Amino acid sequence: MSRPAESKTFYAAAHVVADPDGDNGEGRPAVVDWDATMAFRHHLWSLGLGIADAMDTAQRGMGLDWSATQELIRRSGAEAQSVGGLLACGAGTDHLAPGAHPLDAIEAAYREQLAVVQNAGARVILMASRALAAGAQGPADYARIYGRLLTDVDQPVILHWLGDMFDPALAGYWGDKDLDKAADAVLEIIHHNAAKVDGIKVSLLDADREIALRAKLPAGVRLYTGDDFNYPSLIESGSHALLGIFDAIAVPAAAARTALDAGDTAKFREILDPTVPLARHIFATPTYHYKTGIVFLAWLNGHQDEFRMVGGQERSRSLEHLIELHRLAAECGVLSDPDLAAARLASLVAP
Repeated sequence: MSRPAESKTFYAAAHVVADPDGDNGEGRPAVVDWDATMAFRHHLWSLGLGIADAMDTAQRGMGLDWSATQELIRRSGAEAQSVGGLLACGAGTDHLAPGAHPLDAIEAAYREQLAVVQNAGARVILMASRALAAGAQGPADYARIYGRLLTDVDQPVILHWLGDMFDPALAGYWGDKDLDKAADAVLEIIHHNAAKVDGIKVSLLDADREIALRAKLPAGVRLYTGDDFNYPSLIESGSHALLGIFDAIAVPAAAARTALDAGDTAKFREILDPTVPLARHIFATPTYHYKTGIVFLAWLNGHQDEFRMVGGQERSRSLEHLIELHRLAAECGVLSDPDLAAARLASLVAP
């Protein structure tokens, strides 16, 4: 397996492969092709990338139910241990019914999921919670919940700030819709619990805001960029990476990591900058449908046999969007077998 980066940590947030013979319609329990899903994770590890699993890229809250999520975490944990792969998994509250819940119930839900991740031997990503966004009365409630959870984790965790462009139900996270005040609130949580925080993943698609937050973090706490629009400049300037786009551009991402680790920032930018138009297209509004483009590109590249998604989400982007995605992927060189990709696109376009 390729040597992991020493200077920067790169996590690819990985997708799941739906079983094409399963009933993966909207609102149905997810039926996953576990062999293909695990094979893709071995592909990422073979490149020297870490994996952020059971995250929004794996369709948490958009098709991947808690039963399938637990299985994903357990399987990924075992596979990571078999190859020494870097793995972090999301722990949240998405097994709760939609809507507001008492804070004690939200804390208990987090703890249930934390136990699954920790028992799998994975690092923890403490995911943003729709239930907490619905039930918290202000920053003090977030400080209470996160403070209690961080006291008991067995190793430092990655916090998770997902903007409402990725999930509208998370608007006002950290207790305020004013993003400056929200940043102050999460920084207070981090400073009070710095020994238990490895870093924070920030997905706000706002480079200046990310840089400002990064500058205020305690020493030793990392900023993991989740900005799929501006990742080359943000990584070069000091952020680590936890990105859904790295699922789609894993090969150039790994090559860029190697260049950066060698101190060759010009080569790093030469490799990654051409992928940005593709990323901006995949994550175009409505941003939360980016998973469709990620899975489409995995299909074009032969990582799965069918263009299918849990929750029927393959229908969430237009044919025109997918045709343009193919063009941009070819233009920046991320198609592993252009002939296969062209044939698969033709099969999709054919009446």
